[in-house]
Amino acid sequence: MEKNYLLGIDIGTSGTRCIVIDEHGSIIGSAIKEYPLYTPKPGWAEQNPMDWYDATISTIRQVIEKNKINGADIKAIGLSGQMHGSVFLDKNDDIIRPAILWCDQRTEPQCRKIYDIFGYKNFIKIAYNKALPGFTSPKIMWLSENEPGNYGKVNKILLPKDYVRFMISGSYATEVSDASGMLLMDIKKRIWSDDILEGLKINRSFLPDLYESHEISSCLDEKTARLTGLLSGTPIAGGGGDNAAGNVGSGVIRQGLISDSIGTSGVVFAHSDNPVYDHQGRLHSFCHAVPGKWHLMGVTLAAAGSQKWYYGTFGPSIDIEKERPDLKKYKLLDAQAQKIKPGSDGLIFLPYLTGERTPYADAYARGVFFGMSYMHNRDNFVRSIMEGVAFSQLDCLNLMRELGISSEKIILIGGGSRSKIWRKIICDVFESPLITCINEEGPAFGAALISGVGCGIYESVEDAVKKAVRQSSESRPDPENFEIYRKTYNIYRSLYKSLKENFKKLYDIQFD
Repeated sequence: MEKNYLLGIDIGTSGTRCIVIDEHGSIIGSAIKEYPLYTPKPGWAEQNPMDWYDATISTIRQVIEKNKINGADIKAIGLSGQMHGSVFLDKNDDIIRPAILWCDQRTEPQCRKIYDIFGYKNFIKIAYNKALPGFTSPKIMWLSENEPGNYGKVNKILLPKDYVRFMISGSYATEVSDASGMLLMDIKKRIWSDDILEGLKINRSFLPDLYESHEISSCLDEKTARLTGLLSGTPIAGGGGDNAAGNVGSGVIRQGLISDSIGTSGVVFAHSDNPVYDHQGRLHSFCHAVPGKWHLMGVTLAAAGSQKWYYGTFGPSIDIEKERPDLKKYKLLDAQAQKIKPGSDGLIFLPYLTGERTPYADAYARGVFFGMSYMHNRDNFVRSIMEGVAFSQLDCLNLMRELGISSEKIILIGGGSRSKIWRKIICDVFESPLITCINEEGPAFGAALISGVGCGIYESVEDAVKKAVRQSSESRPDPENFEIYRKTYNIYRSLYKSLKENFKKLYDIQFD
C-alpha cells in the first residue's frame, strides 16, 4: 500500500540531520552526519559547503536503505538550515571560497558602513533589524572590500540550505523566513528590498528567487535520485530557516506562544500575526514560515555551543567517568552539573565565545568565568555554563516582555531540551513552566511538515501542526531557587557593562 511520507533535512552547524515522517508526525527513520567548523582567525567561522551536500546525500541514503523506504512513498522534501551563511558561486556554479557562517564576527566594520550609508535609525526602519556581523549582507560587503578578486567572480549568493537545494535540484531558490536573515529584504512586504540592494550596491541577479516557505520551489534531479534512492521529480518545498522551521515543528504558530531553543546557538522565539518594529532593533524581526505571519527572535550565539566547547577542550571529569560508566558524552556533563547547587557556588559564566547578538550586539565580547576560587572544580564549571546560557536567554525573554509579548508557558526545544538538569535550570531562571514536545527532531521535523503543506497532504501549516505535533511533558519552576538566581542574574547583567571597553581593547591587542 502506498504511503504518505515526508522527508525533512536540516543543514546544521555541527551536522546534517535527515528524517522521514508519516502524515501523523511519527518518525519512520532518521540519520545524522557531522562535519567540521573552521576558525582560521579569532572571531571567524567557516565551513565547506560540499560537506553539507555530502552529508545530505549520505543521510538520505542511510534513512532510505536502513528503513527500506520506497522512494515513491516520499511525497515531498523540506529543507531547513543554519541561517545567514554565505555561499558564493561563480558562473560555473563552483564554490569561490569557504562559506562565512552566522557566528562569524569579522564584519563589524561593514555594519558601521551600512549605518553610514543609510543612517542608524533609518536603516532599522527600512530593514526592521540592526546590521549585525552575523547577517549576510555585511559578509557580501566584506568580500567586496577584502577579497575583490573573489567578489569579481560572484554569480550567485546562496544560504546553506539553498546551496543544498541547488545541488539536488539545479534551482536557485530561497524562502522568506531564511532570507529575512540576509538583511536584504523588505520584511513587511516579504520581498527583496530595492532600497537596501541599491544602497549597498549589491546586484539583484546575485540573489535567488524568493518563495513562501510552503511553496514548491524545485524538484529533485536525476543524479540525486540515483545517489539516494528517491524518485526524480520529487517536489522540494521552500522550507525554512532553522528557527522558523523548528518552531513550526513545535507548534509555535499563533499569537501568545514563545519558545526557547537550546542548540549551538540559543534562541527565544515569539510568533507574531504582524511585523513588529522595535526602533532600537534589539530583537530580530523576521518573516515566519507560516504564510502571512512574522516572528521575533533574541539570540545567544554560543548556547549549547559553549557546552560543546567545554566538552571538546576539557571533557568530563575523571571522577564522573568512574562513577557513571553507564553514561556517555554530554550525559556525563549533566551528571556533573547535578552535583552542584543553584548558583554554582558563586561561579558565573558569560557565554560570549563568539561575541553576542542579544541584547548587546557586540562582536568584540568574549567568554568569561567570574568568581573562581580554590573551592571550584569541574562540576562547578559545567553547571555555571548551563546557568550562564540560561541567563543570556533570560536577557532575550525580558526584552520580549518589555514589548508586551508574554506567554504563560515556554516551549523548550533543541538539543538542550533533552537535558533534564538544563531544563530545570532554565525553568527556574525563567520562573516559568516549560513544555517539551514528543518529537525532538527540531528543524528537520518542521521542514518535513512544511513540505507536506506544499504537496497537499495538509491544508495549511496550522492543519499540519494540529495533526502531527504533540506535547510531551511540563516542568514547573521551584520558587526556592528564585532568589539565588535573581541575585546571580543581577551580577551577571552587571559584568558585561564592566567589561565592555576591555573586550574591544583585547581584540585590538590581538590584531594590532
